[in-house]
Amino acid sequence: MTLSGQSSDNQGDQEDPITTKYGKSMSILQKWKSRKDFALAQVQVVVILAIAYIGNNWPTTYPRNDNHDPKMFWVMNAALLVATILTLKHNKDASSRGVQLLSRPQTEEWKGWMQWAFIMYHYYRVYYVYNEIRVFVSAYVWMTGFGNFLYFEKTQDYSIDRIVSMWLRINYFPLLLSFALSCPLELYYVVPLHTVGFFITMFTCYISTFFKNKGMGYWKSNTCAIFIMLAIHILFYETPAVEFLKLFSDEYHFRFQADKYSAWVGILSAMFWKRFKEYMQWAYASSEPKILAMWIQRLLGAFLIFFWYYGFGYMSDKFMYNPVHPYIFWLPVAGWLMLRNSSKYLCELHSTALEFLGRITLETYVLQFHVFMCKNVQHIPVIIPGATADGPLWLRTANMLLCGSIFVPLALWARKVTVMTQNSVTELVGVLLNRSNNSSKEETATLVKPASNEGTGTSAAADATISEKV
Repeated sequence: MTLSGQSSDNQGDQEDPITTKYGKSMSILQKWKSRKDFALAQVQVVVILAIAYIGNNWPTTYPRNDNHDPKMFWVMNAALLVATILTLKHNKDASSRGVQLLSRPQTEEWKGWMQWAFIMYHYYRVYYVYNEIRVFVSAYVWMTGFGNFLYFEKTQDYSIDRIVSMWLRINYFPLLLSFALSCPLELYYVVPLHTVGFFITMFTCYISTFFKNKGMGYWKSNTCAIFIMLAIHILFYETPAVEFLKLFSDEYHFRFQADKYSAWVGILSAMFWKRFKEYMQWAYASSEPKILAMWIQRLLGAFLIFFWYYGFGYMSDKFMYNPVHPYIFWLPVAGWLMLRNSSKYLCELHSTALEFLGRITLETYVLQFHVFMCKNVQHIPVIIPGATADGPLWLRTANMLLCGSIFVPLALWARKVTVMTQNSVTELVGVLLNRSNNSSKEETATLVKPASNEGTGTSAAADATISEKV
């Protein structure tokens, strides 16, 4: 072989890695089928952030404290009740797989009316329903533990894809909004509560899976995991260790303590969900429901709510109520669920209006501070001239409805953009992980044994297994 030939071969050897490198990069982009959706979503989110910025800095406003109006708070809730009744939907097929306890439509409905009350509480400054609003916030965090436990128990999916997907769904838009509007993230305190609740649940279920792999059954593995997590909660929240939260802010210190056991109670509730569903089938699935069981359930549910209210909820001083809230919030939550699911018909019934509101709770939660209200929730925007604090009620109501007509569609749009981003980034993570796993297998095959048809077949089978897991 000539020197020139050697030089040519060397050049070829040097070019191959470069070609391979660029080839792989192009392959990843080509496999990322939703890359255009991702780019389109980012363009749209810029527009949404611009609208939120304009709303938050609206020039004509008045202080939110001047908008204190308990009567209008109840008028708006009455309006929601009318909308609820008008949009009730009875779906007999919902019980085709048995009577469904806390179905998806019912969950969204529950989130929807709580969010409505939450926003109107902020808008009309109705101080005396503070304790009820605290319960609503805890119910949301309870759902985080409850829903994610059921997911992990069913799928055993602790993948990077799942973590990235959930993190993006909860944090993507709030983080961008906080950055674009230069407002503290603690304003959206529910967001970190949900994020931490998700990871608490995932870690609990992972421990349970570890015990299952050691031969433990469902009840023993989950009981051990849940009580390990309870011990961690107690060691953190019931000791001076909780002061660590003050390194972030006093607001986080308060908010996390107010809901320190909410996600954990949701996890505990989900563990017993199979038993609750068995009860529902026994009580309501037959053509002749157990009437006595139905009314005992209703009376017990009503008792739990009234016990909470007359024992704690009536307290007008929130500084007296806050310390006991983490330990008793579950009373009205359990009471509501018992009342709401106290017959087969009620389980099959839901309001589509409330279901719609429930789907956009994250977006309405963060955007209310900048579009429905403004100046980081401290002021009320005045779009209609004369709709100021001392303006006529009908004009202020029209102004509120006009703000709402911008606020709700914007929240719906933000949700769509967030889900597009969530799905496209999760797909990209899957592509990257698959590429990384494939590359690792190829390198291992090259180092361990010479390439052969048999070896390639083995590698392909392994890669296929990895792809299925991813």
